[in-house]
Formats: sequence, C-alpha cells, structure tokens
Amino acid sequence: MKLDRNSMVLYAITGRTWLGDKKLSEVVEQAILGGATFVQLREKNVSFDEFVQLAREVKSVTDKYNVPFVINDNVEVALRVDADGVHIGQGDVSVKSARDMLGRHKIIGVSAKNAHAAVSAQLEGADYIGAGSVFSTSTKLDAENINLDILKEITSSVSIPVVAIGGINKDNVLNLSGCGIDGICAISAIFGQADVRKAASELFKLSEQTVGGY
Repeated sequence: MKLDRNSMVLYAITGRTWLGDKKLSEVVEQAILGGATFVQLREKNVSFDEFVQLAREVKSVTDKYNVPFVINDNVEVALRVDADGVHIGQGDVSVKSARDMLGRHKIIGVSAKNAHAAVSAQLEGADYIGAGSVFSTSTKLDAENINLDILKEITSSVSIPVVAIGGINKDNVLNLSGCGIDGICAISAIFGQADVRKAASELFKLSEQTVGGY
C-alpha cells in the first residue's frame, strides 16, 4: 500500500489495557469508523502465535476499510500476515534490514527524538517519522519528552510525513498546531475511552486543525 499523507492524520496505536471483554478487532473498527486513518498493532507481552492471530484479526478490519496497517517492532509478524509494514524504534532492527526483509513496497516508520535521527531514518529509506514523546505518556514511562521547537526542527528537516506521538489527547492536541506535522498518534485517547468511535471522531477533527503550517 502506498503511503499517503492524508492517511496520517489520526494514527491509532492499539492498546488492550482498557478493553476488558471487548474484542480488539471490533474496537479497532469503531476507531476507524470514528476517523482513525492509520492503525498500528502494538503488543509487548504476547507470544508470537498470539501476536499473529491478533494481527490477522485486526488486518481483516483495516483491509475492509482500506486503512494502512503496520506492526510495531516485529518484522516477522508483519511478514506472516502480509501487513502493510512495520514501525520500528531506534533500538530495534535497522531500516535497511527491515527493508531487505519486507521489500520495497512496504511501509516502514521510524521513531525519532531529534532532527538528526529523523534525517538519518529518511536517508536509510524510512517512509515516515514518529516524533516524540511530545507530552508525558503512561504507556511508555521511559520515553523522554521533546519540546515543540525540536518537533518543528524534525518536520522541517525531512520530506517524508511526520506524526507526533506521546501523551496526546483532546485537551492538548491543539498545542501542536503550527509544528508542521502530518498527524497525531494516540493510544489511550482512543482505546482508553468509553466510546471509542466518539473519541476517535473528536480527535480526528482536532488533528485536522494541527496538520501542516509553521
């Protein structure tokens, strides 16, 4: 699937902490119906087989709505389910290795905390940058925050799309206006809400106001 900047506006990262008995794929569908334009499956404490099963279930939904679907960190899972790509951190597999494994047509996103890392990722062949953490986040306690000046440096240093990540919710998202981002990432602000579809709808509308500009 070819990456389009319009698909980056509301980048939903899955989180099952708040789902209870709800099925992840069904909740992802609600997020998409609300406005999520991109989905990343993030799982840290499951077996390979369970990761693959979850990925297949979620992919059936993203395929239905033609929404890009990537796997966090795990290239092998992405290959097994034919996901649209992967998102990797600075300490994970290299962009080159991921590209060699996935092929030239898959999406590869890379986390970056500064312009140097973002530029390096682009030169290595990344398709988009996840920049952050822009605010404090409970889902990644060891994440170091970056200020908005650094975020602007990142967006102005690369030509590929940049999405802001980390602690973003409906109360602070507009603070990112004018930073040149192509969208926002959200976990708890979508999946931690009682009405996932409504939460995604509200965030999508707010995210549209933050896209582009300096």
